[in-house]
Amino acid sequence: MTRCILTLALDTPLDTEFDYRWTAADPTAPLPAVGQFALAPFGRREVMGLIVAVKADSDVDDDKLRDIIAVRSQLAPVSPEWIALCRFASDYYQRPLGEVALPCVPKNLRTDNTTALERALKKLAAAGQPDAAAAAAVLRPDLNPEQLAAVEAIADRTGFHTHLLFGVTGSGKTEVYLHAAERVIERERSHGRAAQVLILVPEINLTPQLEANVRARFPQLFVATLHSQLAEGERLRHWVAAHQGRAAIVLGTRLAVLASMPDLKLIVVDEEHDPSYKQQEGLRYSARDLAVWRARQLGLPVVLGSATPSVESWQHAGSGRYRKLALRQRAAARAQLPRVGLIDMEVNKAPDGLSPPLVAAVRARLERGEQSLLFLNRRGYAPVMHCDACGWISNCRRCTAFMVLHKPERRLRCHHCSLEMRIPHSCPTCGNVDLQPLGRGTQRVEEHLQTLFPEARVLRIDADSTRKKGSAQAAFDAVHRGDVDILLGTQMVAKGHDFQRLTLVGAINPDTALFSQDYRAGERLFAQLMQVAGRAGRAGGEAAAPPSEVLIQTRYPQHPLYRALLAHDYEGFAQATLAERRAAGLPPFVYQALLRAEARELAAALDFLQQARELLPHEGITINDPVPMTITRVAGIERAQLLLECASRARLQAFLPPWMQALRALKSRLRWSLEVDPVDI
Repeated sequence: MTRCILTLALDTPLDTEFDYRWTAADPTAPLPAVGQFALAPFGRREVMGLIVAVKADSDVDDDKLRDIIAVRSQLAPVSPEWIALCRFASDYYQRPLGEVALPCVPKNLRTDNTTALERALKKLAAAGQPDAAAAAAVLRPDLNPEQLAAVEAIADRTGFHTHLLFGVTGSGKTEVYLHAAERVIERERSHGRAAQVLILVPEINLTPQLEANVRARFPQLFVATLHSQLAEGERLRHWVAAHQGRAAIVLGTRLAVLASMPDLKLIVVDEEHDPSYKQQEGLRYSARDLAVWRARQLGLPVVLGSATPSVESWQHAGSGRYRKLALRQRAAARAQLPRVGLIDMEVNKAPDGLSPPLVAAVRARLERGEQSLLFLNRRGYAPVMHCDACGWISNCRRCTAFMVLHKPERRLRCHHCSLEMRIPHSCPTCGNVDLQPLGRGTQRVEEHLQTLFPEARVLRIDADSTRKKGSAQAAFDAVHRGDVDILLGTQMVAKGHDFQRLTLVGAINPDTALFSQDYRAGERLFAQLMQVAGRAGRAGGEAAAPPSEVLIQTRYPQHPLYRALLAHDYEGFAQATLAERRAAGLPPFVYQALLRAEARELAAALDFLQQARELLPHEGITINDPVPMTITRVAGIERAQLLLECASRARLQAFLPPWMQALRALKSRLRWSLEVDPVDI
């Protein structure tokens, strides 16, 4: 009989790993290996764990050890480098190893579902090889000198390098990614080595367009996709293909940064500035930052691409830590950056939300058979309903937030806790039957557009109109086919999409972000407006054609942010923002961690945070006073936060582990969590 001790990392809230006994009646049976998955008893449950150590003995008494149920021997072990990546994320973000390693693998690997794994392995084994002959017929667009220089800088150097690909919208960053991937794969294969490329996008709705481009460019390669909306069987099959090294290119959202890829040679992070790369629950990791760490760990290049890089990346490029590669011209022949104009709302009144100059511009595009895009980052019909007689407003009874009017469904809906109720026939306070919507969301603007332009084909794309699976892609396909005259949408339409017939972009109500208490709000607004502006005029065309145009409705046309937009001056905006951050002592010049607490009573949450503030000496680290969160109550739970700041990342990281241990020793019953490098404060 063969016997050994397996140490498993489990997906549990406990910051420990667990020893189990493994025995086999056959003495010739191979021992389990580090990196394999194993099913083990845990309390009254059976859970899947990752084997992180195989040893002869345990510190645990033998009579307390429990036996392993089964080892997933059908799969090769994950690599030591992958486990090291998970350990780094565990240490940096202060979460147990099992909470990092297990949730990032498909659900069917985390359950006792051997049938699903066997089915995935059989399908991969039975699948034919990609069409290698078709590769010769693929047409590759010619690169302009800037694109070619970027490809050579990325693909012709070996070892770890972080490249910031700073390219204006429509400059052909995707072509740079694809050409660089092709060169890296061909170089490795010419030396008899396998190669894999990981390409990350910030949102799921961007994957179909990119996937179609990649599959068309590389018909000879296995291309896998990884994101949360895949069916479980498909996600398992694609994960296994990446893990086996069969998938040469892996596309995915932030979770794909933790995919097992044994032959990884290049990482691309598209739209690297996007806040969607930061996970906001559980393991609160930054996929962009982990991509850079993983590239350094493996000694390979990583590309961070954006027309509006995060100020952190811009600072790193300025200091020489990242290498900046610039694409300053659009890729399509004669394609020019759109002309940006500001519509002063104090002069051009817009009682229905659309100013006369913007309406006239849309009408002109309709007459020329061109498409227009109107951007309003607020879904629903109106942000709130109110009563003129007594001042009642539609507050959510479970949150410190308004209930948003959704007129087509005749519902009031809270976007924070999902509470819904019918629209009241009269004011709940005074009985007034004349309740009015206050403000505008995409549904209300859509209604007004249909009144203004009854002959136009208007399409609204937001989270409400694309709830059904596949509906978002169907909507974008309709725009690409030219079946839409006026596209109205939220941030879903602002980035990554290549609308060839679009010549006008209108931003309806961007001013609210100018006065947000979030110090990142201005940076995000500038990025959103530049990204949505970049949807216009991408196709080029006749030299005599009217230029594409971006019109921004604002009451503050002299604001520095808008003046920078007029000049397409991201560099000036970024430098001014960095100067403000340096003066205020904000990231990237300090490092932060945020402790959040949730309780039935706000006083309990604040009291816990005050105790946390006084637990340990914290020389060199500023721990601010505990305060309620901006939206204090969500679903009946009160929330508060405590911000830690330090000029040294190393000092902050050294403080957090003992502090976390002390926090756990408090044995408080309320919920709390720590976020390192928070993006929402």
